[in-house]
Amino acid sequence: MQNTTVAVKNIAYSYSNQEPVLHDISFTLNAGEKVALMGPTGSGKSTLLENLIGLKQPSKGKIIINDIPLEPSTLSEVRRYIGFAFQDANDQLFMPTILEDVAFGPLNYGVPPAEATDIARRLLMDFGLEAYAKRSAHELSGGQRRLAALAAILALKPDILILDEPTNGLDPAWRRNLAKVLLNLPVKVILVASHDLNWLSKVTERALVLSAGRIHIDSDIHSLLKDSETLEKLGLPVGW
Repeated sequence: MQNTTVAVKNIAYSYSNQEPVLHDISFTLNAGEKVALMGPTGSGKSTLLENLIGLKQPSKGKIIINDIPLEPSTLSEVRRYIGFAFQDANDQLFMPTILEDVAFGPLNYGVPPAEATDIARRLLMDFGLEAYAKRSAHELSGGQRRLAALAAILALKPDILILDEPTNGLDPAWRRNLAKVLLNLPVKVILVASHDLNWLSKVTERALVLSAGRIHIDSDIHSLLKDSETLEKLGLPVGW
């Protein structure tokens, strides 16, 4: 029996004085799962991700990460378990070199400088970026920046990795490279929000589909992607 790592129980979220963006959302993510979060633009995907990492607080319901309720008082503890990759890798790369970017997290949590640098060098080597360690992020290609940002997240050894539109701006070779990296990461759970359905089919096994702020489907992704009629109704036409 798999351990539940993330439990979302009947959460709702509304921006002030507006209609709810999320309605009665419930699901669990278990250790070993790679899960796609799908849905048309405006369905609430980014809002749900922001609730999962504590950037937003649900107006009702609970989020539990590794048996710890996600609340303002537990936020710093829970965030140690979660690695979040923003849509734009530049939002996470801000140091003079990518070696310093990757070492930044461990240093911030009290890891000695020499050990933090060793962690950063190993990760850059794993991702084929060791030759670029002394370069700044703006000197890298889009795919290299994406991997450098991922390395910076993994330097903190999260249990859960959440990615928001990770293939945006990547050519086919870099999408394939990113997929290979993700399939071999030492994390318990991967949750990926993306419109790139073909790519999702290669890196995830389960799909959660949001539509109008509700989860309408929770199923095997490969079976779902064969159901073109359902996907069309949900605003996710296959092949586009």
